[in-house]
Amino acid sequence: MLFRLGDFYETFGDDAERAAPILGITLTSRELGKGQRLPMAGVPYHAFESYVGKLLKAGVKVALCDQVEPAGAARGLVRREVVRVLTPGTVVEDSYLEGGGANYAVAVCLRSHYHGIAALDCSTGELALLRVEPTDEALGDELTRLHPAELIVSESDRPRMLALAGRTPVSWVDPQDFDARAAVDRLLALLGVETLAAFGCDEWPEALAAAHALLRHAERSHLRLEAGLLRLHAQHPRAYMHLDPATRRSLGLAVDRSASGDDLAGLMVREATTTMGARTLRRWLGQPLRDREPLEERLGRVTQLVQDPLPRGQLQSELRGMPDLERIAARTGQGLATPRDLRALLEALMALPAIRAIAARWPELAGPTPSTSQDGIRDLLSAALVDDVPATLREGGVFKAGFDAELDALRDGSKAAREWIAGLEQTERQRTGIRSLKVGFNQVFGYYLEISHANREAIPAEYVRKQTLVNGERYVTPELKEKETLVLNARSATVAREQTLFGELCRRITAAGKDLLDTAAWLAELDALAALGSAAAQQRWVRPSFRDEPGCEIIGGRHPLVEAALGPGRFVPNDLRLDPVDQQVVLLSGPNMAGKSTYLRQAGIIVLLAQVGSFVPAERAVIGLCDRIFTRVGAHDELAKGLSTFMVEMVETAHILAHATPRSLLIFDEVGRGTSTYDGVSIAQAILEYLHDAPQLRSLTLFATHYHELTALAQRLPRLRNFRMEVREEGERVIFLHQVVEGGADRSYGIHVAELAGLPRQVVVRARQVLSDLEGLRPLERPDPNAQLSLPLDHPVVSELKQLDLERLSPREALEKLFAWQGQHAAH
Repeated sequence: MLFRLGDFYETFGDDAERAAPILGITLTSRELGKGQRLPMAGVPYHAFESYVGKLLKAGVKVALCDQVEPAGAARGLVRREVVRVLTPGTVVEDSYLEGGGANYAVAVCLRSHYHGIAALDCSTGELALLRVEPTDEALGDELTRLHPAELIVSESDRPRMLALAGRTPVSWVDPQDFDARAAVDRLLALLGVETLAAFGCDEWPEALAAAHALLRHAERSHLRLEAGLLRLHAQHPRAYMHLDPATRRSLGLAVDRSASGDDLAGLMVREATTTMGARTLRRWLGQPLRDREPLEERLGRVTQLVQDPLPRGQLQSELRGMPDLERIAARTGQGLATPRDLRALLEALMALPAIRAIAARWPELAGPTPSTSQDGIRDLLSAALVDDVPATLREGGVFKAGFDAELDALRDGSKAAREWIAGLEQTERQRTGIRSLKVGFNQVFGYYLEISHANREAIPAEYVRKQTLVNGERYVTPELKEKETLVLNARSATVAREQTLFGELCRRITAAGKDLLDTAAWLAELDALAALGSAAAQQRWVRPSFRDEPGCEIIGGRHPLVEAALGPGRFVPNDLRLDPVDQQVVLLSGPNMAGKSTYLRQAGIIVLLAQVGSFVPAERAVIGLCDRIFTRVGAHDELAKGLSTFMVEMVETAHILAHATPRSLLIFDEVGRGTSTYDGVSIAQAILEYLHDAPQLRSLTLFATHYHELTALAQRLPRLRNFRMEVREEGERVIFLHQVVEGGADRSYGIHVAELAGLPRQVVVRARQVLSDLEGLRPLERPDPNAQLSLPLDHPVVSELKQLDLERLSPREALEKLFAWQGQHAAH
């Protein structure tokens, strides 16, 4: 709780002890009597936002308790009330937000049939509703995508949600806040509609219940929920490709919202010229489309922008510097807009005709029809605001002369009084003949006339003595006090009048909020499309085409991030063909540093970009629409959870095998390398056979491996094809060509890689000696594919096998069984 005391916000007691170390400020105390002291810690009022930002980042909620009456009007203590509750998910000020990403408060409603999710970005008015399968896994995937700034959860669900929340701040609320019927009434009023059927969420009671809890949380944070400033959309799971956290991590869809270009999201978003466009583009990247019609529509718009580079450049030039209309509209509706927000809004409205004229070149990109309300707001702001508005209303100076007669009268009266006082000294010297007379001012007596004792006899009778000094006297006159009152009161009166006028402006803007948000959404989409077009043109990407059946054919595919890092012309492109009929599984072998991981990731990125509606880094790409992309790439340890690299690998693999479908793209990199060679080969082979043979899967699969023994599977798995990373040997020197060719590799070249990494010469020489000795031993035998596993009939494993219900056994449970049996064997 921050209490406003004069020019400071103070914290007391436990709050002070908690806030001081977070804010890096001094903890003081105040005497309470009887040897007791109250801890205190305060921050300056004019800079409180930066301190509140630190508290929010630490996951702390902040209540602002402010004066709600003038100090002079108070009887006794000045009345104070909580005027705002700031939480990480309900802030709307730019100082607390990152422009390139959404800031969601997310409510979760756990039910037996479905889990409901409602996500509200209070800074833009976007409210998204969705429901997911009633599993922690499905819920966790969506929370990863939304990256909530704050979670709102029923107190009754605390035990289950604690683990899922992780480090996200949580507000635990009354279960009664999750009321679907009340949500319908509130949403109908806020949206100004008769039914929610058009939004597609009227039969989602779980999501609606979550929405009600979210709206109640916003109200408790003293946010105004204004009609016309809320935009509702339902997110139907089947409309979007599902991406789990591991896949988002592997494909570079980071959640940190940076636009540095170090990942795929950053590379794409940096082409956007507005924060609104950046947010839209991030949302598209996080939710690739599965339906062909909207995909083709979006690609058609991008194609037009790619083909017309000059107007596209003009469009981006006009959009550059466009303020964040969504957030300005939200702050205006909350009464938190600043004078510079309204000036930015005026400049945006004045720039709209030029943007509309450029966009009119492409009929598909035309925006909403210009509204008279927006024209009225533009004309009103143009007449009201000075060109160089101040940052705040505290000092006034926001409005032009001639805009308001009352304000002009206050300014004119103050100006005349100041001019009268400025000329008073010369006037009184001439009138009295006292040439040493001076006019001065101090905070105690205000304006005064100072006369030395030597001129005492010449003092006019109307002068009233106010103060005696060593060398003279100070006097006032009734007329001087009258002018002083005008001057001193004029500032507060003009500021008060400007605050009233500013509030009226904000109310007019809020009344036109829906039109503003529609325009903002159009500008954001326009910017996102132009960003996709700019990326495609600059990096020589091509428009993908789609096929109805599963499969993909990529000619000259490239990894956009690696290509950008290497520079033009240095990346080696490669082809890829996957087809469920004759080339369902591509087994890729080859040494480290030859480019296997790059090849795998670029395949996933090309499919992802295609289903975002973007051009792709290739010479040609034909994509069968995927429902999911799964990746098992890299060693992402979760040591804090007590899971080893190998265990994480197996858990992620089990997840993939349990959820993949014939329309999924599966990417595996070095599965099985976290354990011994025999175990690793066995597991990798079993997974490949399962992917190939299981009738419910038949998923398109890219499988990279170091186990050369696996290449023999192509002889008996008809839809598996061997490919390798090409290497050229020149004596003991190895050159990685980064080309994918058909056939399996028979060597790993690990020692060559170690040499390239800079290992000492004697270590490399010794490694070659050891390798020579090992190659003289009997090689690892490939199992006879027709051989039968032989176990004694009375073996306990046989007994367990007989009792297993294979029809209901999941892949993950099968792997857990294997781990258990392996542990029993090791113990014996």
